[in-house]
Amino acid sequence: MSRRRIKIAIISVLIFTFMMPPVAQAQVVGDVTAEQVRASINKAILFLKRQQRENGTWLEVVSQEGGSTSLVTLALLNAGVPVTDPAIQRALKWLRTVDPKRTYATSLQTMVFCIAEPEKDKFLIDRNVKWLDAQQFREGSTYEGGWGYGSGPDTGVADNSNTQFALLALHEAERVGVRPRTNLVWIKAKQYLVNGQKADGSWAYRVTGGESTGSMTSAGIAGMVIVAGKQRSGDASVMGNKITCCRNANSEEATRIEGGLRWLGENFSVRRNPGTSGNTWLFYYLYALERVGRLTAQRHFENARGVRFDWYREGCKFLIQTQDQMSGYWLGEGRSEKSVEISTALALLFLSKGRRPTLISKLRHPPESNWNIHRADVGNLTRFIERRWRMNLTWQVIDFRTAEVEDLLQSPVLYYSGSMSPVDDATLQQTADKLRGYLDRGGFVIAEADCGGTGFDQGFRKLLATAFPEPEYRLRPIPPDHPIWHADAAKVAPQDARLLLGLEYGCRTSLVYIPPNSKEPRPSLSCLWELSSPPRGDVYTPEVQRQVSSALAIGTNILAYATGRQIKDKVSNFDLANEAPPESKVDRGRLQIAKLRHAGGCDAAPRALVHLLETAVKELKINAAAREELIRISDDQLWNFHLVFMHGRNRFQLTDFERRRLKTFLERGGTLVADSICAASAFTESFRDEMATLFPDNPIEPIPVDDSIWTRQYGGERLQAVTRHEPVATAPGQPMRMSRIESPPRLEGIRIGDRWAVIFSPIDISCALERHNSIDCRGYTQDSAARIALNIILYSLGQ
Repeated sequence: MSRRRIKIAIISVLIFTFMMPPVAQAQVVGDVTAEQVRASINKAILFLKRQQRENGTWLEVVSQEGGSTSLVTLALLNAGVPVTDPAIQRALKWLRTVDPKRTYATSLQTMVFCIAEPEKDKFLIDRNVKWLDAQQFREGSTYEGGWGYGSGPDTGVADNSNTQFALLALHEAERVGVRPRTNLVWIKAKQYLVNGQKADGSWAYRVTGGESTGSMTSAGIAGMVIVAGKQRSGDASVMGNKITCCRNANSEEATRIEGGLRWLGENFSVRRNPGTSGNTWLFYYLYALERVGRLTAQRHFENARGVRFDWYREGCKFLIQTQDQMSGYWLGEGRSEKSVEISTALALLFLSKGRRPTLISKLRHPPESNWNIHRADVGNLTRFIERRWRMNLTWQVIDFRTAEVEDLLQSPVLYYSGSMSPVDDATLQQTADKLRGYLDRGGFVIAEADCGGTGFDQGFRKLLATAFPEPEYRLRPIPPDHPIWHADAAKVAPQDARLLLGLEYGCRTSLVYIPPNSKEPRPSLSCLWELSSPPRGDVYTPEVQRQVSSALAIGTNILAYATGRQIKDKVSNFDLANEAPPESKVDRGRLQIAKLRHAGGCDAAPRALVHLLETAVKELKINAAAREELIRISDDQLWNFHLVFMHGRNRFQLTDFERRRLKTFLERGGTLVADSICAASAFTESFRDEMATLFPDNPIEPIPVDDSIWTRQYGGERLQAVTRHEPVATAPGQPMRMSRIESPPRLEGIRIGDRWAVIFSPIDISCALERHNSIDCRGYTQDSAARIALNIILYSLGQ
């Protein structure tokens, strides 16, 4: 037999497979894939780099010195081009020579300095902030609080576009420690935006009137989010050492933002700028739309009919369709967007900033008034972790009532909080199935009873009992030595440690619950996260600051444990919806063995495959190497395998999406091998049920003892008899014992055509390969398990 390199990948279902050659990601006609988005971004980067002139600039098309160069540089930096790249360094060198003269150019220049080398350019950032501060229209003007093109604070007119860019620049400057002189900048800006919003929630170009557009409504929403974060009276407050939580502070900004979002939902489009004729300012609008989606944590915009629009996916599809496939540029309409540099930079900003990884999602759940008690909690925690981990991250809101399991999987962690019960009897089972389905596939949940929430505590425990009726799945205190306390090494003050309850499910602790503590009331984590970004000028006492810091440390450690700091960008989730496998032949020159993720005990025998490979090296003379990683049935890596092997010990259930994927995989030549750990009846029943659902007209059947699998036809050995252990019932008070039984292999399978596409052992193989000798484990001996597995490998190679 020729030497083949074997690689192990770990999932929650064991998969033995052949590695396919590299192919484009699978897709449904008209949809978009992760690979397409990444390729589009790379082509745009290369195009823009080619357009750069020798002095580091890009061609200016409007009277804004440095505007085009700043915009392109900002787009390249957000697309992942490192600040050390020669193109970026040439641009920065030139931009440092440009004095502030016009609002657009100065705002964009400020944002570039803030993202590139803020410490080096702190003086220039401060200079620009002072200039922008001075350009804001003054008291008494029709345009008070806004910005115009930069002819002076009392000259010309202000507009929502210049105002948007000025606010973005001032916001980014504050993030690197450079603030305007006073808080009046934000107060006046808020009033300007309030004056300009129409009754239907939209904005026009100017406060004095005009047609509402998508770009200006997006600008108004983004501006309102920014000013709200600078001066809003939060849902928690501090007076000395006293912390007050759950204030449910009224927020004019929140009401106005919701009005703008409703207008965008009713008028949503990515192919035109709503409210304009033709396609004028289309790419400018897309950049503004991305900003709204990210700043408001919206994955979808929704209209009154309940139709949801995935703004990032839809925008990606449109941009990929309209990009010049040879050169990588976009070309728009109108004065500015007829410049390929401007249109391409704006499109690249949408693609690159919109794909930022989602760290955590906040669950929207009933009652409507109770899921968002501290509105800035998760947002503040995400921003803290962004700085700590030095990576761009985002968060989002997901409505648990309308989301499917695949929607939930867009986020590695869900945050579930409130003070009242989050479930009712009518939807309890549906919600429980959804929660378990999410955890089945590797998701992680943080739940917290907020504001003394005994109602939430009762309802959430009822939800868990419904989702996990098995007695082995119960909430238990997380001990002090659990890695969840120190996964990020963020320090928690001893006096701030609190009770964390964990649910061990699948491969790890998959759920953390912070219950109410009536004996020793203290601020919730949600409340303290809300306080972690105090209003300008507020300084906490050491006592309060310690509690806030500890709450951030607990949240950071939990999220580090849950994600391993390995967070996929948003486009990685696109392929969950693309069901058709790639049209490629299997490369049989390389064997890959993998383990899949599922809910039935995904890693109960983690060393089984390693030991099998050691046997293969010895017996078959195969060069084997091991690498461990987790994948799901819904992951496109499934198409890279030819033979898959599942094991488990608990009940599990696949989603309809996973069933379709697995059935397609098997019908196209893949093989599934599975075994029930220690002959666990719960896993056996679930597996048989799932196979019956997949192939209702092709039932699972015993594999004959004289089948070619058990012969030498494919290079294995003749397996007429193997040995298994069987527990023997004994009298009460007597020790358990095992008997050894010699018999032919007892496996079952499903045929597709002339081959076994599914091979299943209801008797343990995995724990035997793990080299366990449990007295209550019904299964094959170590030697017999290895012989069976090697024959199956060789059978798959011969198909």
